[in-house]
Amino acid sequence: MIDYLNNLNPSQQAAVTYCEGPSLVIAGAGSGKTRVLTYKIAYLLEHGYEPWKILALTFTNKAAAEMKQRIAKQVGNDIAKHLWMGTFHSIFARILRFECTAIGFTSNFTIYDAADSRSLVKSIIKELNLDDKIYKPNMILGLISRAKNMLILPETYANDKNVRHMLEEQRVTEIPQIYINYWNRCKQAGAMDFDDLLLNTYILFNSSEDILKKYQQKFKYILVDEYQDTNYAQHCIVKLLSGLNNHVCVVGDDAQSIYSFRGAKIDNILKFTQEFEGAKEFKLEQNYRSTQTIVDAANSLIEKNKLQIRKKVFSENDKGQPIELIKAYSDREEGEIVVSKIADMHRRLDYEYDDFAILYRTNAQSRIFEEALRKRNIPYKIYGGLSFYQRKEIKDVMAYFRMAVNPMDEEAFKRVLNYPSRGIGDTTLKKIITVAANHKVSLWDVISDPVTHECPINNSTAQKLGIFRSLIVSFIEATDTMDAASLGEMIMKDSGIVADVYKDNSPEDVSRQENLQELLNGLKDFTISRQEEDNAFVSLTDFLQDVSLLTDQDSDKNIDGAKVTLMTIHAAKGLEFANIFIVGMEEGLFPSPQSEYSSKALEEERRLFYVAITRARENCFLSYAMNRFLYGKMSFCTPSRFLKDIDPSYMKMDDDSEGIDMHKNFDKQPDMASQIYKMLQTPATHPKDKAPINKNTNSSNSNKNGCDLQIGQHIEHERFGIGEVINLEGEGDNRKATVKFKYSGEKNLLLRFARFKVINE
Repeated sequence: MIDYLNNLNPSQQAAVTYCEGPSLVIAGAGSGKTRVLTYKIAYLLEHGYEPWKILALTFTNKAAAEMKQRIAKQVGNDIAKHLWMGTFHSIFARILRFECTAIGFTSNFTIYDAADSRSLVKSIIKELNLDDKIYKPNMILGLISRAKNMLILPETYANDKNVRHMLEEQRVTEIPQIYINYWNRCKQAGAMDFDDLLLNTYILFNSSEDILKKYQQKFKYILVDEYQDTNYAQHCIVKLLSGLNNHVCVVGDDAQSIYSFRGAKIDNILKFTQEFEGAKEFKLEQNYRSTQTIVDAANSLIEKNKLQIRKKVFSENDKGQPIELIKAYSDREEGEIVVSKIADMHRRLDYEYDDFAILYRTNAQSRIFEEALRKRNIPYKIYGGLSFYQRKEIKDVMAYFRMAVNPMDEEAFKRVLNYPSRGIGDTTLKKIITVAANHKVSLWDVISDPVTHECPINNSTAQKLGIFRSLIVSFIEATDTMDAASLGEMIMKDSGIVADVYKDNSPEDVSRQENLQELLNGLKDFTISRQEEDNAFVSLTDFLQDVSLLTDQDSDKNIDGAKVTLMTIHAAKGLEFANIFIVGMEEGLFPSPQSEYSSKALEEERRLFYVAITRARENCFLSYAMNRFLYGKMSFCTPSRFLKDIDPSYMKMDDDSEGIDMHKNFDKQPDMASQIYKMLQTPATHPKDKAPINKNTNSSNSNKNGCDLQIGQHIEHERFGIGEVINLEGEGDNRKATVKFKYSGEKNLLLRFARFKVINE
């Protein structure tokens, strides 16, 4: 038996070594899912599978990177780097870059983010003379997204009787036309949104038997992480790709299916063994994360769900403390009690602040806890928030980058046409949009030849458009010769954005300047990293794709110093902390009022609660307030019905909670629920942690040290810090070092590009 298999329990071993046909691995919380996936891939590699014939699909780049790093430790980086491993969207974007001409796109298609899609839909609503108070962009995009995730094309959507009936009832009958226009405009602009990356991949495989067969033969084994989070489109693509070899292994936990609002279908995992003939089921039931009490309490909760694959998760860790139920008089007191307990445990039990997480059902609940933490000068961070790449000045620069690689990108075009100001107003833009729509061409095509397209502009405007076009052409011409960092820096300067942002020194402008500097640092870091590890030309297209495919978790920055974490329960999935506080356990908050009249939605809320509890390693606290301040007055609250779903033998009430009967039927307060629901429609805003600026961006390359570098030496790397050389291989320009950095982990560096200095001989 291979040595690393001895590190697995019998259930894990069985799941890893079974490779004869389809398999479903039900991985309970904390059961070593990542280890099983990692070892299974290593097992495949050591049993004759070539790395480039293994496809592993994840939901975050972080998960893919972690698995690839672990696999590299087992089989070596030279083998691991050839795996097709990444998120659904990144892998399918990669395939579409190769094959998209078969469905009418060029390989330089743009990937639209949510803001781009929203802007385009707003434009279409305006062009169709529709009331934007009725036809709300976010609502429309949600409907279009659901249609795409169900593989429903615009024409089919428009002709569906059930859809028409639903839209007639809601008095938004023009949505099918908006979908058709949106689809056509994306195609004209050479752009795909995130949903298109899935839909177009399905269209590609479903419409071209030769291309499908090519990738069926290419991928001899397919593995999918977090299968309970897949939508219909992802499920169908996996079925198509595995149709020839029938070698597919999916891993997930139906008890942690909490993303139906994103299109996830729990039926994909519940009915896997029915959909894939001959599929074998494995259950990983030992929890290595949490105490016995936490695991038993979570089991007693989730067993109340009817829609599930039954399993009995167990722990052999210490029994641990009971789950503590905290009753507070008010929401403010709830905040003070929770923060007081954190301060006490930090002082008395030597927990660091990053051992604590406060989890809530909605972002609006964070304010009270932020105020309480500030009062005690306890450092904290809010997980998520506004992404760096969503800040205005960054979006402006990124739009120029996108124009450089795809000038037909409509949303990027509209964003930068008159920024910085060059005297091209909205009237001119409207004319260009109208002409483009009439001629069914891109906006770029119109300004490239306004005479042929009969664009009604005067000579002065034509000259300004010509200057803008020449600027973009200069960027386009440089894309093949300048790497991402050099070209990005040139665009930032030549576009006039740097001059615009640096024209004043107000606090707002200083912040914008720092953001631009951070973007430039990121560009350089990205370029150098790719050069050091891949020895390849790093284009601006590479950078744009990497940024476009960032997920929520990937966007979160590491912040120096231990801080209490505040986050929604949805954001906490996949994470763990020594101590978890689940707050706001009240009817109308958790479960959410939207789930009140749907048993299926209520079961998902219960799964969400299960996810929250199982984030805790050592201690779990539940809290609720008897009164919550709403609309200028105190409103009475009732404890969440989920509290009575937990076996009381695993719980401890604080002194004021002992009189609560955990099995009585709590009175419902629909008025209260509706008030909270209304309140939660207003998004909360939070102070953002300031990202550190790396001002040392001009360090010279110290690759002359590469020739004499020896195992055991310590180096100081420009980006990764202090590390120890643990392996050396190759000669001359191909000489590589594996370095174990203090904080960044192991990195494989191509020494002729690596920027470091030896700090001991």
